[in-house]
Amino acid sequence: MFCYQCQEALKNEGCKTVGVCGKSKEVSNLQDLLMYVVKGISVVALASKELNIKTSKADEFITDALFATITNANFDQIRFNNLIKEGLKIRNHLRSKVTDAGGQLKEPVHNAVTWYSDNEKEFLNKASSVGIQSTKDDDIRSLREIISYGIKGMAAYAHHARILGHQDESIYTFMQQALSKTLNDEMVVDELFALVFETGQFGVNTLALLDKANTDAYGKPEITNVNLGVRHNPGILISGHDLKDLKDLLDQTKGTGVDVYTHCEMLPAHYYPVFKEYDHLVGNYGNAWWQQNEEFEKFNGPILMTTNCITPPKKSYKDRIYTTSVVGFNEVKHIESKKNKPKDFSPIIEHAKKCPPPQELEQGAIVGGFAHDQVLALADKIVDAVKSGAIKQFCVMAGCDGRHKSREYYTKFAQNLPKDTVILTAGCAKYRYNKLDLGTIGDIPRVIDAGQCNDSYSLAVIALKLKEVFGLKDINDLPIYYDIAWYEQKAVIVLLVLLHLGVKNIHLGPTLPAFLSPNVAKVLVENFGIAGI
Repeated sequence: MFCYQCQEALKNEGCKTVGVCGKSKEVSNLQDLLMYVVKGISVVALASKELNIKTSKADEFITDALFATITNANFDQIRFNNLIKEGLKIRNHLRSKVTDAGGQLKEPVHNAVTWYSDNEKEFLNKASSVGIQSTKDDDIRSLREIISYGIKGMAAYAHHARILGHQDESIYTFMQQALSKTLNDEMVVDELFALVFETGQFGVNTLALLDKANTDAYGKPEITNVNLGVRHNPGILISGHDLKDLKDLLDQTKGTGVDVYTHCEMLPAHYYPVFKEYDHLVGNYGNAWWQQNEEFEKFNGPILMTTNCITPPKKSYKDRIYTTSVVGFNEVKHIESKKNKPKDFSPIIEHAKKCPPPQELEQGAIVGGFAHDQVLALADKIVDAVKSGAIKQFCVMAGCDGRHKSREYYTKFAQNLPKDTVILTAGCAKYRYNKLDLGTIGDIPRVIDAGQCNDSYSLAVIALKLKEVFGLKDINDLPIYYDIAWYEQKAVIVLLVLLHLGVKNIHLGPTLPAFLSPNVAKVLVENFGIAGI
């Protein structure tokens, strides 16, 4: 195996025997092969679109398969074997349709389009020849991986939008075009750099699509105080990013005597008006994903993992973990998705009824809900505070949290910022400082939390609106400092979005990505001022 897609890559070089995240070398290699299969499907899907052949099944498979390969999403070898088999069937079925329609794939046809096996042992043999290191040129490999990781993040957000009924064919088509081009050995460095920035452009479109999907379904986020304490009823803890799973779970637990708590990236659900209607949605329990081994043990009840951010569970609570959608872990119970129907969460609910209430971790409340509509409603106050000098600077401290001790930097940085600085945040990076008493500037909190990592779109909208309000020509003329924490591939697409918008001088950490070759890193530093923390 060789994997360096996340911030935890061993020695900031790459994991070679087992993932720091906990995935086995077999799962890592199968993920590489699934990526290869997805790229082959992409080639055939594009040919199909040219002939007006329906590709919705391939579009959905590609987004979900890519989502499954994101760090800390799926560790289940059986599930990856099955995904590879399904992908090969989808690819071959589309190839047959292209041939039947009189179409022809562009020569030479890539091996990713023609290779086939239904032998799981052969899967591992094939994986060894199609992984990351099969691209020998450092810079080409680096750029191909940046594009691939950005597409993975885009796929995750497109998945969330789709299950809420919002799709954009142009996003699927771009994803397939970009993935196909990573197979093209004739693509040179300059062309791949252009594709990197184009990925950022479609990242903006995807985040906007998901923002509309969420607000259409659940209303526009509102400033909200979120409870941190517990009640004396049995409870279910829901983690991840999937708001539809939360809605279905709340509907099915209504009147059962079972409370529901959010964890990690599910915290911002409390900001949406629809979720305020459920009095058994008690509050948020715990902190960022990497503390789950301790917090899940103390929760006592079952835990539902809806998206990435699961870590290898301890024996003490493994029997209380449930996964759904793209999430998987060997020997953990899985709730299957149902076409056009809510998932059946009754096994979790019945399990919860037999469990004691959660052990309290903390008390009090934290405030959030500053998505772009809410902040723009406060725009006059913010502008007045800037003009009066009460607010001197904004600091965007968004992104992902993680286990490295070096991430204490973000806590210390927040504590040491001048009192006239407002922190704009989204994603689980906020857990490094959102419970600190940093005070307010007038009645404006010094930590303005927009929500989940996908709500980083709100931060871009806010910045562009401030640029407009102050009559500036360049977004970089705003008094905004960017200190972004990254961990996995959804953070990569957010970074590419910022680069597409022209944002410069971003500090990225706690380490720069291992997948940046020296030459690629040099271009980003010289042209965009990318720097470490």
